[in-house]
Amino acid sequence: MMTSTRPSAPVAGEAPHPRRVFKRRAPVDLPEPLPLLHPLRPIESARVSRELLPHNRVRMTIDHQPLEGVSPEMLLWWFTHIGGDLDYAGKRVSRYRAWHPLDHIAWALDREAPGGGAGEGARFAIREAFQRRSDMLVDSVDTVEKLDRTGIRLVLRVLGVQVFQLEHTWSAGRGRTHYVSVFDLGARSPWLAPVNAYLRRNVFRPHMDDAWLRHNVEEVGRLEFLLPGLVRAEAPQLLG
Repeated sequence: MMTSTRPSAPVAGEAPHPRRVFKRRAPVDLPEPLPLLHPLRPIESARVSRELLPHNRVRMTIDHQPLEGVSPEMLLWWFTHIGGDLDYAGKRVSRYRAWHPLDHIAWALDREAPGGGAGEGARFAIREAFQRRSDMLVDSVDTVEKLDRTGIRLVLRVLGVQVFQLEHTWSAGRGRTHYVSVFDLGARSPWLAPVNAYLRRNVFRPHMDDAWLRHNVEEVGRLEFLLPGLVRAEAPQLLG
């Protein structure tokens, strides 16, 4: 088991380096997997694409199968309350672990939002290992630049320049929510192509692309099973 659930933060005033904000440590001791109470969605359930863009950039898009029984308001509640626990398979476990019982390791609030809690302006520390493999470990601290009923956007900047963005967009249907995820890695400026190359060579390497697509399809699909009961117990006003 790891000794800390919070990645080390840069010293105040120090510009973060990609090596510090995207850490890949091997080997890693993964926590025991939680039971799978519901089947994971197959990647074939979604429409996925990967684009290799100029200057060593990559963009991956997932148009998920709609989430039945889930509303955008419930998703907003989930991300602002992600740091809590829930009852799962007879135990009290972290919501983040239950979200993906196999791949998720830990989540922590590295910095609160200006208004407190896990809202816009907060910083999320995220640790997960795709397919439970230490060579596909993601250990990052991302800023929540947007969080409202239309979606969430997580961003990483180096010297003020965006080098990573993950945006989830939600739109309501009849008793369901349409959910789209877009992953962007790499700065747009040609002058930062070497930074992008570093990220692709040492941090989020090409063999992780397909693993991330599969992981994201699986974790988003899990919300269909986790959220209705949790919201019914803790935020019934969202059920109308």
